[in-house]
This record gives sequence, structure tokens and C-alpha cells, in this order.
Amino acid sequence: MQIQVALIGLGMAVDKHVRALKELAGKVEVAACYSPSAARRTAFAAKYGLPVTDSLDAILADRSIGLVFILTPPWTHLDLAERCAAAGKHILLEKPIESTLERSERLVATCAAAEVKLGIVFQNRFRIPHLRLAALLREGLLGELVSVSLAVRWWRADSYFAELDRGMHARDGGGVLLTQAIHVMDQLVALVGPVAEVCSFATTSPLRRIDTEDVVAAALRFPSGAIGVLDATTTSFPGSPERIDIAGRLGSATLERRQLRVWLRDGSVIDEQEDAADPAVQADYLAHRRLIEDMADAIETDRQPAANGEASLVVHRLIEAVLRSAGSGQFEAVAS
Repeated sequence: MQIQVALIGLGMAVDKHVRALKELAGKVEVAACYSPSAARRTAFAAKYGLPVTDSLDAILADRSIGLVFILTPPWTHLDLAERCAAAGKHILLEKPIESTLERSERLVATCAAAEVKLGIVFQNRFRIPHLRLAALLREGLLGELVSVSLAVRWWRADSYFAELDRGMHARDGGGVLLTQAIHVMDQLVALVGPVAEVCSFATTSPLRRIDTEDVVAAALRFPSGAIGVLDATTTSFPGSPERIDIAGRLGSATLERRQLRVWLRDGSVIDEQEDAADPAVQADYLAHRRLIEDMADAIETDRQPAANGEASLVVHRLIEAVLRSAGSGQFEAVAS
């Protein structure tokens, strides 16, 4: 069955989705692409050769369209998801779910009540090194976990924040956690489960004119007793690959975006990485393609997508607890 797809939002997030969709032509067909901006629709049609429309209502009324990609700024997600769910459309939603935890929970509940599938664009879950590490952890290869930590030390220039009011709460809803580090935080909780308690600091550096946090440090405690740290910033010039480090009784692992290395106490070493010769890896849309394939399969087989709304709320609750702790100066429990 070929699923008819519509895209809502033709901005910075759309390119990797379109590349992936074109390689999945046997599973999905792009029926309509919408932006309220005529100039953006014209530029998009010229670049990608896909059908555009100036009517969101037409997409919602078209019964042949079964899946809608929502690729718009965070504060718009709840309203658009409510309208799509009411029209019976399944939804693949660009991260974050919404700008606040309360709005995120409302959005997930709305889709559940309407009995439509909700997938979240946490594509890092579908990268080969992540999938390999998840399998190794399920097998218990590292043994009981002792330390679980992540670092996102990126650089974003002034020009990045100057465009479209990025870094402002009114547009993004949050800073480095909700906008950048959320992908790696989602990987962390997908790999080892939710965090129980946090104690954190967060601040806005003097490097750019924004009103959201761009430097965060937090201590993490997991239900198992394992502890770790979260280190996230967009002030670290020129930037370095994000990473997750896991130490267990039987060995340790370091996961970066495209590679995994595991050292076991029996002397063995495991290496896994993406195929650098693959054009989809070079253009960094292979994980998007796998995510979309999973979403299409979930619709066809009537199951939940792997990166579903309920599972994705775990990282939103962690972000909320980290920022709450930074504001209170106290240890804060992470909502379950």
C-alpha cells in the first residue's frame, strides 16, 4: 500500500525529509506541500518538483492523504496536530513535540484520543551505531550500568541566531536543550531509560542576544543508582561531535553520531559506524529515511512507531526537570 503524504512547513527542516521520501517512492507518495508563504512555495516547487498548495484546508479535507508531516516552528505544533488529528490524519512531527511540557502532553493525548499514529522526528534513534548499542545493552553486554553521561558541545554563530529570531523563547520555546541537545537526550533515555532525579545549572551566555539558555550543566541520577552528567552548550567554538558515554561493570561504550566504540573487560573491542561511502550518509538523511519507513510500517501494521509521542515525552520531562532545577537551585525529580 502506498501512503499519500502531505508536508506542512517548507522551511529549514524539509530538505532531508524530501530526500528520504524520494527514495521511498514505493511506500509513500507526496501529494501536497503547504506553506503560507507564496515565495517559499514557489522556491520549493522549483527545487524539488513536488506539488504545492496554498490551502491547508484542502490537505485536511483530502481523504486520500493518510499521513501529514508537520515541519513548522514548535509553538504551532499543537494547533496543527489538533486539526490533523480531527481530520483523521496520522502525523509525523518535527521535534520538539511542542514548546512546553504541558502543551506536549496535550498534543500526545489529542492524537491518542483521535486514534491516529503520532511519530516524532528523533532520527538519531535510527542511526546504525545507536541501533547496535541498543542491541548490546539489551543483551547485557556492558553489565550493570554505573555511569551514563552525555555531552553536546556545539557552536552556533551570531548569524544563526539572527535569522528568524532563533534562540528566542517566543519562536523556539527553549534554548540548547529543547532545540539542539534534545536529539542526544532522546537517545540517552531510549538507550538506558528515564532519569530519576537531576540537579542543574543553566544560563544564557553574553555571546549572543537571545533569551533562552545556551549553557547547561546537570548531574543525573538513574533509578538503578547509576549517575552521570549532562553538558550542553552552543558556545563551544568550533564545536565537537555530540557523544554519549556509558560505563558498566563489564565494559564501556562511547557513542557519537556516526560511530560507536565498545571496550569490554575481556579484552574485546567492538566498532560500528555508518558507511561513509553511502550518499544518504554523506547528505545525512539515511536516518530520516529509516524513521519514515518505520512510520509507514506502523500505519500499515497498526502498531506504534518506534519514536512515538508517549515515548518521546520522556525527554521532554527530563528537559523540564533540568530547567526547573536550574531555577530552584534544588534537586528535582523527573516526572514519570
